[in-house]
Amino acid sequence: MRTICRFLVLVLALAGCFVLTAPNTLGAPADVAIDDATGKKIDDILALRASVSGRGKADLVELLSREFLGTPYGADMLIGSATQPERLVVDFRRVDCFTYLDYVAALSESADRNQFVQNLIGTRYIDGHVDFTQRRHFFTDWAHTQKINATDVTAAVSPRAVTVVKDLNAKGDGGNYLPGLPVVRRGITYIPSEFVDDNVIAQLRNGDYVGAYADLPGLDVTHVGVFAATPSGPVLRNASSLAADNKVVDSPFLAYARSVPGIVVLRPA
Repeated sequence: MRTICRFLVLVLALAGCFVLTAPNTLGAPADVAIDDATGKKIDDILALRASVSGRGKADLVELLSREFLGTPYGADMLIGSATQPERLVVDFRRVDCFTYLDYVAALSESADRNQFVQNLIGTRYIDGHVDFTQRRHFFTDWAHTQKINATDVTAAVSPRAVTVVKDLNAKGDGGNYLPGLPVVRRGITYIPSEFVDDNVIAQLRNGDYVGAYADLPGLDVTHVGVFAATPSGPVLRNASSLAADNKVVDSPFLAYARSVPGIVVLRPA
């Protein structure tokens, strides 16, 4: 079974790091430790972004996402919980499926390191407030909380899309996946896997964010990645926890989509 990678936290080692202090939108400082390898990769990716001026947001997402191919998978990458203060994490040495999307989305809008940190805060947290309760814990939060990171285009991609009302964060046994956070009722629209075909793929665009629909109570998706049309065919570019991968890889899209209950499609805003 694939890891539910959005609900993960881990203490970041600070050895060999430098610290940027960037004010969030509420005026509070956000100290972020960035190791040398991450700093260099940020600079290299931003240089690539600067060299391809004129590209749209979605094409930038696809282009910049390539730069993470081969990056090792790391579980529990974020720091914070109901009992532990939230820390802003920037670590390109390892990524889980959702921090991967956070980084790519923020890089696509940035011209320098400080701007990247500010955009990462805005991508990862509601209203740019670095706090566990404000973190976008669910994939569909990207389309339902301010600032909007993406638009839910699932229904437009396929007439076979269906909507299921879910109580996000509520387990089937009455508990919560994330203690200290409220239960949020939301309609989750997805395309059942049996209806994901060439016609659906033809409606997808480079840089679309794709989630694997969760047929479990309280969750919207179990995994996320970036859709890309490559010379080898359409793929889901994703930070895979599978033992055979354990890194960011390009997974053949149709085979992947058929292996999960369905897909949710968000398009960069």
